[in-house]
Amino acid sequence: MTSMSRARVARRIAAGAAYGGGGVGLVGAATVGLVLAELRLAKRHVGNGARGRVPVADGVYGTEYDIPGEPPLRLAMLGDSTAAGQGVHRAGQTPGALLASGLSAVAERSVELRNVAQPGAQSDDLDRQVGLVLSDPSPVPDICVIMIGANDVTHRMPPTRSVRHLAAGVRRLRTAGAEVVVGTCPDLGTIEPVQQPLRWLARRASRQLAAAQTIGVVEQGGRTVSLGDLLGPEFAANPRELFGPDNYHPSAEGYATAAMAVLPTVCAALGLWPAEEDRPDVSRREGFLPVARAAAEAAGEAGTEVTAAMPTGPRGPWALLKRRRRRRVLEPEPASEPAPSAPRAEP
Repeated sequence: MTSMSRARVARRIAAGAAYGGGGVGLVGAATVGLVLAELRLAKRHVGNGARGRVPVADGVYGTEYDIPGEPPLRLAMLGDSTAAGQGVHRAGQTPGALLASGLSAVAERSVELRNVAQPGAQSDDLDRQVGLVLSDPSPVPDICVIMIGANDVTHRMPPTRSVRHLAAGVRRLRTAGAEVVVGTCPDLGTIEPVQQPLRWLARRASRQLAAAQTIGVVEQGGRTVSLGDLLGPEFAANPRELFGPDNYHPSAEGYATAAMAVLPTVCAALGLWPAEEDRPDVSRREGFLPVARAAAEAAGEAGTEVTAAMPTGPRGPWALLKRRRRRRVLEPEPASEPAPSAPRAEP
C-alpha cells in the first residue's frame, strides 16, 4: 500500500472515530476466515504471550539527582503487554524503567515511574487505566507514554472504535495537564510463526491502524512515535536477539531499541531536547505536512515523530514530521522505592 493510499484509509478511520462511525475495516471480509484460522495457529505456537510474570518497575529512578524541595518528574506508562514489559525477567529491562532512567539522565532530575499497563489490553481498557492514573492522590504525571494497538488488530476490534478510545484517553490526560506520547501499533507481520498470507495482512492492518492512531492522537494534542518499522526490519534481521523466548514479545534488547526511539520524543514533549533538534531538517526529509500524510509516512519508518504544528487549513490539520536521532538509553538502576503493594521482580 502506498503512502497516499494509507493516508486516505487513515483519514477515513480517524473521521469515523471522531463522528461515531464503525464500518471501516482493516481487511476485507473475504479474508477474515483465513486470517482467524492462521492467527489461532500462530497464537498457539507463541502462546500469545499469555504466560510469564511481568516485572514490577514502579519506583524512583536517578536518585543521585535528588534536589531538596524539588519533586521528581512523574512518568506514567499505559497500554498493553509491550508497555508493561512482558517477556523480560528484570524490572530494569522493561520499557518504563528504561525510559525513566534515560529521562532522568537527560533532565538531571529523579523520575518517579508508575506503570498501569495491562498485558492483553485493548484500547477500550485505556479508560480504566487513565482513571487509575488520574485518581492517584499524587500530582498528575508530567508525561504519559501509551503503547497500544496490537491486541486491537489480533482481536479484530473495529479500527474506528480503537482510535476513538485512544483519542479519548489522550484527551483526558491532556486536559488534566499531562504531556502524552503514544507508541503506535507495532508491525505484527514480524512475528516469526506467522505465515503468509497472514503476515502481509497483519503488516497492512498494523500500519493502517498506526496511521489512524497518529491522526487521533495529534488532534488531541499528543505526540506519536512509530514503532511499526522499528519492530520490522531490525527485528526481522535479528529475531533471536530482539524477540523474547516466546517469539512474540520483545527481548531486553528489543525493549531497549524501542525505548531509544521513544525517549527523544518524551524529552522533547517536556522541553528537554536541544532547540535545534525541534527544527525540521530537510536532509532527513522532515517538515510540515497534512496530518494524514505525516501519519502515513510515519507508520512505515522507525522512530518517526508526529506532533501538531499548524491550525487546520483547506487540507485539514497540519503536523510536524520529525525523524529524531535515536540515542543510547542508559542501563537503569533499580527503582529506589518500589510500590508497597507490588511484588518484587524476579532476579
